[in-house]
Amino acid sequence: MATAPDSRFGADEQRGDADHVSFLKHRRFRWMKIATVLSLITLVTYMLIDVEPRHNGGSWYGYTLGTIGAGLIVWLALLGIRKRNMTEGRWSLKAWTSAHVYLGLALVVIATLHTGFQLGWNVHTLAWALMLLVIASGIYGIVVYAVLPAKVSENRREMTKREMLEALAAIDRQLQSAAQPLGREQSDLIIAALEQDPFDFGVVTRLSGNYRGCKTIRALEAFGVGATQDEAIEKVGKLLRRRKAQLDQIRRQMKLRALLDIWLYVHVPVTIALIAALSAHIISVFYYW
Repeated sequence: MATAPDSRFGADEQRGDADHVSFLKHRRFRWMKIATVLSLITLVTYMLIDVEPRHNGGSWYGYTLGTIGAGLIVWLALLGIRKRNMTEGRWSLKAWTSAHVYLGLALVVIATLHTGFQLGWNVHTLAWALMLLVIASGIYGIVVYAVLPAKVSENRREMTKREMLEALAAIDRQLQSAAQPLGREQSDLIIAALEQDPFDFGVVTRLSGNYRGCKTIRALEAFGVGATQDEAIEKVGKLLRRRKAQLDQIRRQMKLRALLDIWLYVHVPVTIALIAALSAHIISVFYYW
């Protein structure tokens, strides 16, 4: 009887350890092994089975691979619905996500061999191309979620988004006060920098990090010129450097968040387009069959 609590504790401990395992390594790469075996079987049968005059999607073997591929595409697309239900066990969200990744990669082999490498300007090739785009965007999502969260945390330096903005606002108040003794031309530079919305830049600028139109940088360049500076100008220059540093931190955070999120703006819409093209592909096949 004394061993029962220890056994339960051991099971709980193992389950707790499993919770920290990446979905890519779930159950010791179970779904990677399954997907690899499935891909190898497809490759071997493709080479061993003789189809006249050549492999194509309209042969019995092509229909078999097409049915498997279409079933996988529909099942993989259900992950978005599955995410709304949090469960444990064999079909936990982690297990489903692991299967989603590896079976999605296996789909490249299955669907490509289904075509028999007979591609052209038609709805059939469109469905295949959209599938590759969906898979490519999914690979990008896996990579960025493996690399970028640590960079996001490092850039934050234990500051929340609100604290970053409050720090910028505090610098702006000091800068506004320090700019009072300046001349009209110099004051206009500071006013332009303070009035510019630091977030009013396009997606391309946010992703590239190249803020050529930043008026804080222009003001800093103007105040950084000259061998002799009075105390007021020197103080404003220091505050501008602090403002730029704070803006850089916020913009890096925006860039990293955009890199984390942008793949979904490709992955989800293209998945919907893939389902539509796949439906057209299947309907046209049966119509002309």
